[in-house]
Amino acid sequence: MILTDSLLDFFLETRKQTEDICTPLEIEDYVVQPVVDVSPPKWHLGHTTWFFEEFILKPYAEDYQIFDEDFSFVFNSYYETVGKRVVRSDRGNLSRPSVQKVYDYRYYVTSAMKILFSENQNQELLDLLEIGIHHEKQHQELLLTDIKYILGNNPLLPAYSATIEEHPIEEHDQEWIALEEGIYEIGHDSSDFCYDNELGRHKVYLHPFAISNKLITNNEYLDFISAGGYAKFNLWHAEGWDWVLTHKVVAPQYWHNIDGEWYYYSFGGLQKVDLNAPVTHISYFEAFAFAQWKGCRLPTEFEWEAAQNYFPWGKRWEWTESAYLPYPNYQKAEGALGEYNGKFMVNQKVLRGGSVATPTKHTRPSYRNFFQTDLRWQFTGLRLVK
Repeated sequence: MILTDSLLDFFLETRKQTEDICTPLEIEDYVVQPVVDVSPPKWHLGHTTWFFEEFILKPYAEDYQIFDEDFSFVFNSYYETVGKRVVRSDRGNLSRPSVQKVYDYRYYVTSAMKILFSENQNQELLDLLEIGIHHEKQHQELLLTDIKYILGNNPLLPAYSATIEEHPIEEHDQEWIALEEGIYEIGHDSSDFCYDNELGRHKVYLHPFAISNKLITNNEYLDFISAGGYAKFNLWHAEGWDWVLTHKVVAPQYWHNIDGEWYYYSFGGLQKVDLNAPVTHISYFEAFAFAQWKGCRLPTEFEWEAAQNYFPWGKRWEWTESAYLPYPNYQKAEGALGEYNGKFMVNQKVLRGGSVATPTKHTRPSYRNFFQTDLRWQFTGLRLVK
């Protein structure tokens, strides 16, 4: 890679997109943290800025002056190598620094980055810039879904924006795409950007299978609810059944039964469930139970990648039956950036595809997302295999 105007433009475009996501917010929305998994918007704005300051400006920019000595403690996420940090559950207690100071921080760091990249074309630095851009894009997706959780748990259920196409309809007819048994190549296979967890391209043997070319819709999922799917223990893993009983789960997240009709909270506010849209905000537990009810199963991530040319994807993160594990010959980076992916390869399931919250120029067929089995605040859905 060489430094070009387009790479710097990509950086500046990404910085602006993050701030555009926050434009509809009221100032009070920036600091709310309803649950530990959700970070306040102000924290996302600061953390994505700290990433560039910590990993690029401090080691590479001559005579760089740190904006605020406390910000590494405030905006470090999980990098043990870097030092102490605010406990994740306490991010919502950060009434200070102010929102304005965080925006000042963003301007300060972005300006310093522009100066640095006008003078330096070191290859290692350019690689870090690309990682930083995509790191911020990951946080754009988290920022959107965290904002939805924050507003969707406000008793008034306020609207965020009416312009996001949150419930896209798949117009094509449902078909089963059959793939033959054989050996398939899995993993990233180009010089374009990818994360280290996509590398170690390797061969896998797959038995014959058929995969649906459509995601499961709200209408199909409503049939599962109506058939008593949440009350049939035999459809669920033991841990999933405990989760249903403990949390009294009866429907996807954001669904509300009002006078016998199903509504859900969307970015545009409370509205009737669109029966033709793909179901979303379901946990792995729910995806597995639904597949059991249909006499099918979820695809492995390898089946999904082998078949992804045969169906449209990117509207929902799709649960797979694969544990999040390293590929053969996986190598994590030295230093703090080595904590980016490898340390999370335990007790999680792989998600494939992307979602309506995924920013442009970010996802690809080999992209591996990952979450714990009970989480559902992301735009998670499913397609079936038989």
